[in-house]
Amino acid sequence: MQPIRRRYSLTNNFTLLLMGAPALLLLLVFNYLPMMGIVIAFKDFHFDKGIWGSDWVGLKNFEFFFTSDNAWRVTRNTLLLNAAFIVTGTSLTVILALMLFELGQRAVKLYQTILFFPYFLSWVVVSYSVYALLSGDYGAVNGLLGHFGIEPVLWYSEPKYWVGILIFANFWKFGGYYMLLFYTNLMGIDTSLYEAAAIDGASKLQQVRHISIPMLTPLIIMLTLLSIGRIFYSDFGMFYFLPKDSGALYPVTDVIDTYVYRALRNTGEIGMAAASGFYQSVVGFVLIFASNLLVKKTNPENAIF
Repeated sequence: MQPIRRRYSLTNNFTLLLMGAPALLLLLVFNYLPMMGIVIAFKDFHFDKGIWGSDWVGLKNFEFFFTSDNAWRVTRNTLLLNAAFIVTGTSLTVILALMLFELGQRAVKLYQTILFFPYFLSWVVVSYSVYALLSGDYGAVNGLLGHFGIEPVLWYSEPKYWVGILIFANFWKFGGYYMLLFYTNLMGIDTSLYEAAAIDGASKLQQVRHISIPMLTPLIIMLTLLSIGRIFYSDFGMFYFLPKDSGALYPVTDVIDTYVYRALRNTGEIGMAAASGFYQSVVGFVLIFASNLLVKKTNPENAIF
């Protein structure tokens, strides 16, 4: 009976399987087959010898990063900045989604278009816009400061300002995208819940606290767990183009991805770059499993797996 039932199921779902085949093929070609290249992290890679012909060097490629004087700095910057992005981005986008949920349809279309537009802009374009604002000689911000008698700031030489600038830039670019995810989740909540709460005398804040937030919690946890899985990765475009690769800003803006890029550009050691990528993947894999386990112990229903 089991083979017949399985054959019957495949026949009924053949159309769905056929529709999903292109996506599955792309996933296989671009996400799973390249994983064989992990072996480069353990080899002294040379183009003339190829991947399998290059000499095996074990963990030697990992020594470059872990024995570097800058290893602690770039690891600290990567972790702390990404953690700040997760906390500020999630909290602020949830607040925006809740505010948008209270507006009329016409206002929603206007605001979601304005907030979502930065998501489509390249960091290269954004970096020139930021430079037009923060340039030491001709920047609009320094011009405004001078108008009020305040000394101009050399923004690209002062690391202390860039934590706030990067957090704001990350939220400005991706806030609209995540806000729409939360907003669409709010749109799916049964309106009878809000009607019953209003009849019972619940205020708007009480409705948000006892209905909206609990309904958003599973999505918030899922997106947070996925973000934690990539906490050792950084948005290369933002960290490289926005600060203009200024050496004076490295104490704050230098992360693992930009550090590896510069090292690869200067030394050409592909094995070292592969080792750094493998290190990021392993740590992210461990973190997402640990975070999911923590969520599973506190609230199993909100765990991803």
